[in-house]
Amino acid sequence: MPTAPASPTAEQLPARTAAVWAALDPVVGAGTPLRVLDVGGGSGMFAVPLARLGHDVTVVDPSADALATLRRRADTAGVGARVRAVQGDGDLLHEVLPAADAGSDGYDLALCHYVLEVVDDPAVTLREIARVLRPGGRLSITAANRAGAVLARAVAGHPVEALALFEGRDAARRRFGPDDLLALVEGADLRPGPWRGVSVVADLLESTSGAEPQAVRALELALAEASPFRDVATGLHVLAQK
Repeated sequence: MPTAPASPTAEQLPARTAAVWAALDPVVGAGTPLRVLDVGGGSGMFAVPLARLGHDVTVVDPSADALATLRRRADTAGVGARVRAVQGDGDLLHEVLPAADAGSDGYDLALCHYVLEVVDDPAVTLREIARVLRPGGRLSITAANRAGAVLARAVAGHPVEALALFEGRDAARRRFGPDDLLALVEGADLRPGPWRGVSVVADLLESTSGAEPQAVRALELALAEASPFRDVATGLHVLAQK
């Protein structure tokens, strides 16, 4: 079972991200400043906390509005100098990042959180990210879990939609199973670590009055790597290495 993150900002962040922060903590909480790339990082949910830990973060996102919000959040948090906003697409990193951002001078850590669902080709996007990681660099990936989406639709009273998701007939948004995600990671010549569930219960408990955030976070951490609970989580997470 993953331990609670030691990073000082983690306790103030949503419980649904507890498993992701627990996986990242050994990388980002060691006290060594890192070069971090956040692909699709939008308004800075991860970028700003990482900058507050002393890391330099480049966020690549196609939305000008999201990047404007990122700049405001970073400035308000006092880390504007550590956060760089770049407008562009994850599958075209070679067009928006300098050629020097590759090889031994590449990024120490990259984030690709809930991006693979909406890009034209997830395999191309992961290869683009892998290209700008330094040897030994890490890639944190989260993606929507197909099983979790099926269950969520069914519990919400939409059995027809749930069946369409289960049978792969809902093309509105891409979802993944663990094997799908691990295969994509390996196809980008990255070594995946164990997969975990993201928001196993946090989304379900969000509207429950009296649910103590610390208790929800502890439960998330306990269930993140335990089947059958992780199998029906809202999302999947893998920390891979180049």
